[in-house]
Amino acid sequence: ELSVSLLAVIVIVCGLALVAVFLFLFWKLCWVPWRNKVISSNLAVLQSEAGCNKENMADKLKDAGAISFLEAAVKISHTSPDIPAEVQMSMKDHIMRRTRIQRQTTEPASSTRHISFKRHLPRQMHVSSMDYGMDPPAVAEQPTSIGRIKPELYKQKSVDSEDPKKEAAKTCGKINFTLKYDYENETLTVRILRAFELPAKDFCGSSDPYVKIYLLPDRKRKFQTRVHRKTLNPTFDESFHFPVPHEELASRKLHLSVFDFDRFSRHDMIGEVILENLFEASDLSRETSIWKDIQYATTESVDLGEIMFSLCYLPTAGRLTLTVIKCRNLKAMDITGYSDPYVKVSLLCDGRRLKKKKTTIKKNTLNPTYNEAIIFDIPPENMDQVSLLISVMDYDRVGHNEIIGVCRVGVNAEGLGRDHWNEMLAYPRKPIAHWHPLVEV
Repeated sequence: ELSVSLLAVIVIVCGLALVAVFLFLFWKLCWVPWRNKVISSNLAVLQSEAGCNKENMADKLKDAGAISFLEAAVKISHTSPDIPAEVQMSMKDHIMRRTRIQRQTTEPASSTRHISFKRHLPRQMHVSSMDYGMDPPAVAEQPTSIGRIKPELYKQKSVDSEDPKKEAAKTCGKINFTLKYDYENETLTVRILRAFELPAKDFCGSSDPYVKIYLLPDRKRKFQTRVHRKTLNPTFDESFHFPVPHEELASRKLHLSVFDFDRFSRHDMIGEVILENLFEASDLSRETSIWKDIQYATTESVDLGEIMFSLCYLPTAGRLTLTVIKCRNLKAMDITGYSDPYVKVSLLCDGRRLKKKKTTIKKNTLNPTYNEAIIFDIPPENMDQVSLLISVMDYDRVGHNEIIGVCRVGVNAEGLGRDHWNEMLAYPRKPIAHWHPLVEV
């Protein structure tokens, strides 16, 4: 019995060995050639895809099936040494470019000091923090692109717009007068001689002209010539005397207003002449004849005075500082011949007032000195959307405070107001001071 069982075990072992040898021969002859054939076909497909241009590759990336196959191929390329290195690199570059495009970008948070300023802006402006993406540098490289404000064009336009006024001023005629200063009595003598080629204001084709004379900034003392009936070339030949100290002559201005007299209605203004520097026209030691063109005007221009202030902007901090220095020759608003002036500064955006700040009140003076700083927090990206309205007010204990005069500075302001603003932006962190004439509201 022992020999029979041992023989059975030997037969079973020999049978298993024969089966193993048969399976090894079958794998060697059939499975290995078929596997090599599949790998070589996959290599051919990958090489053909790597040789395609970028546009075909982008189209394949859009397809979800192609993306899954491509990612599977890349995984194989990392583990299989049979795929060429250039094919692996090309496939990796495509995947890296795709992930770079899909990467999200975030904007930097704006300064907390400017949150209150942006809250007051109109909603349609969509104020946001500065974008540091790829598009803004392209805009910055084109400073003359369509849509960008060009101050020089507006300046040229304002110069051109003055031409019609100059043409109209030539048709208002001329006036002849003389100046002489008496040093002993400290008196300035103004002699109105004649006028020529005045415009006709009556239906009959003539005028009834007369002249008012002021020595600004004093408007309380005024003189007036006689009315000459029905003439466009009147001869006045009248003298008027203004007591004035010699040291004040440099700051005084001669103002001549020509009117047409009307018995039953308001007198019509023909024009005016303003001589700012008396010493340029004459040495005043002897009587000198002066001819001036009569400038066209419909109302008397009132000298409201001037204000001096400085502007300074810090781009990094987004801080605008306006320093009110002083005023001079303000208009008298009280019966005492003086005023109680203070300065109010308003921050405007598209005609809407966002903030306002005031200086202290100076009592009983027409030449106040302040030296007070007013600060506004404005982001750099909003500087071309805002402007400042500077108002000189007269304080009244009873009733409403009265406006003496105003001036405006900003990109959209006119004349000196625009030039002062542009000079401040051109020289950041540097205070720029100028005198500004006050005008009526």
